[in-house]
Amino acid sequence: MKYFVFLSSLAIAMCSSMVSAQDAATEFTYSKTPVKGAITMLHGAGGNIGVLQGDEGLLVIDDGFARNSSALTTALDSFGAKTQYVLNTHWHGDHTGANAALGSATIMAHENVRVRLAKGATFGSRVIEPAGPEALPDITYTEGTNLYFAGQTVAAVHLPDGHTDGDTVVFFSPANVVHMGDMMFAGRFPFIDPSSGGSVEGYIKNVGAIIEKIDSDTIVIPGHGDITDLKGLMTFHDMMKDTRAAVAKMKADGKTLEQAQETGLDEKWQGWSWGFIDEKRWIAILWEGTN
Repeated sequence: MKYFVFLSSLAIAMCSSMVSAQDAATEFTYSKTPVKGAITMLHGAGGNIGVLQGDEGLLVIDDGFARNSSALTTALDSFGAKTQYVLNTHWHGDHTGANAALGSATIMAHENVRVRLAKGATFGSRVIEPAGPEALPDITYTEGTNLYFAGQTVAAVHLPDGHTDGDTVVFFSPANVVHMGDMMFAGRFPFIDPSSGGSVEGYIKNVGAIIEKIDSDTIVIPGHGDITDLKGLMTFHDMMKDTRAAVAKMKADGKTLEQAQETGLDEKWQGWSWGFIDEKRWIAILWEGTN
């Protein structure tokens, strides 16, 4: 139970400010990286934001922390087009925080995203207040939906029980680009939120399913980290399988969690620790998610 509480605390941190290294005293601006054609990535705090620009305006994938709403609207204004659609890949606040600021757009998401945003959450003394009606998705789906925008078929595909129970991965065709949401943390140990319906097994299965859908020319936008490709996604998948197996073996051998954390993982994964999920926290996530 104490590990479940620990993981729940991580969920709250993800929804607040731990992902960002941003100095609150410094005015924040998003960095802009071209992806392909009319697709751009905005980044610098919270989840990576995808922008598709067309004659119709903008389609925005995720929208960062609430505190950066002004910076986001400034960045989007620089495209010289109005935001028509927002698609949330899941409910965490570093991906949905600016929903209210973009409320004049049509917001889309899996149905569980709307449920969780509307309900809020309480973990110990930490409270996530319910989102106001202007921040809730206007259109929801169960398995997925297609949006035809800016000459692209934008396929929003729900993958169950991975990072959360409301994850969407977004495929752009014919551009051959995929926005992973938090189904990928490039070069980093990922966060998995069991308090929101996520699971280790589901996450690994979902990443494997995405690998089967893309090819060596696909550009991969992770939820966090640098733009990558099929090879990068396969390495991420290998890391998850390898570390899950290592933790499962230590657990089967009778080690405690503390002993497993002291033993650690193979040295080839040492560079995957980062400020939010270091090796010990990743082992704890795997431990909780392994029978």
